[in-house]
Amino acid sequence: MPNVLLAARERYALPILQPLAQAYAAAGYAVHAWFDGPLAQAGESMPGPVRMLDLRGVVALKPAAVLCAMDWIPPFFGGAKVQLFHGFNTSKHSDNRGHFRIRNLFDLYCTQGPATTLPFQALSRELGHFAVVETGWSKLDPLFRDDGGAAARMRARAQGRPVAMFASTFTERVSAAPHLYDAIAAQIARGDRYWLLTLHPKCPPELFERYRALACDNASFVEPEDIVTAQRAADVLLSDTTSVVPEFAVQHKPVVTFRHRMPQNYMLDFTEADRLPEMLERAFAPTPELMRAIADYANSIHPYRDGHSSERVIKAVEDLLAGRLGTLKPKPVSAKLRALQIRNRLKYWGPAG
Repeated sequence: MPNVLLAARERYALPILQPLAQAYAAAGYAVHAWFDGPLAQAGESMPGPVRMLDLRGVVALKPAAVLCAMDWIPPFFGGAKVQLFHGFNTSKHSDNRGHFRIRNLFDLYCTQGPATTLPFQALSRELGHFAVVETGWSKLDPLFRDDGGAAARMRARAQGRPVAMFASTFTERVSAAPHLYDAIAAQIARGDRYWLLTLHPKCPPELFERYRALACDNASFVEPEDIVTAQRAADVLLSDTTSVVPEFAVQHKPVVTFRHRMPQNYMLDFTEADRLPEMLERAFAPTPELMRAIADYANSIHPYRDGHSSERVIKAVEDLLAGRLGTLKPKPVSAKLRALQIRNRLKYWGPAG
């Protein structure tokens, strides 16, 4: 039974890895996981049949592949290194610092749709030490398949009212959460719509406390690992410059954004908090032109609506391991320096896997 390893640091990675773990287990693989950072510090784990490993356990495992919902992975782990991405490209950073940054650690990039596949393919042709396969994103599989009624149960709390969702990034310069609190509280008090509220796990604890306190008959707070269920349950999203915006839009649903760094025609963007009621009215009664723009954008970033991106990831990894994706060039010399930096960070100087 082949071994595979899933790797993550943050809570937002769990909805990315869980569908993949289920697909790998169904395909007959032995699935393991290694957590670093906040997930490890909190003692988090993945449900069975995933087996949790510590650092030395991973080195001893020598998996066939390591699949990452994080930006880096120890090069001394065994197996092919696969980048899954922890979000869509939101243009919060320049390309050389953001979504298209090449850290010389990965052998395969599993891209989400044409908008990111084409730039990564160009980089692959230029650099030659990694392959690129468009698979769709495992996190979105539950959006497009039976979720056992989870979204319906969440939506049932609305008792027939329209459902709005609010999600905000932790990046202070673009976060809507500090600016829209009063406006959202006023909307919740009206009671004509039901609200699902969530924040990025890295948001300050005091911000979590404020938004959790808004929970009432007209609103509930959704923990980060349940965000996909909330996206499925909601009719409209209110957000900022965060990956949740494209995640929601792939369902062909309207999104309202507050001071987005790069507003696009599929969004309803605004800059002053007192305009929130107006923007919500427009979102809950979208024009045909807006819905066409949403559909066009969704197809460019994630055209897959079958709920089987995880299976495409597995196929891409198998093709890589079998040599069907071609021969990769060696990693550049700079990768060796990064490997030393990661060893120092993890305080591990033992043998490689």
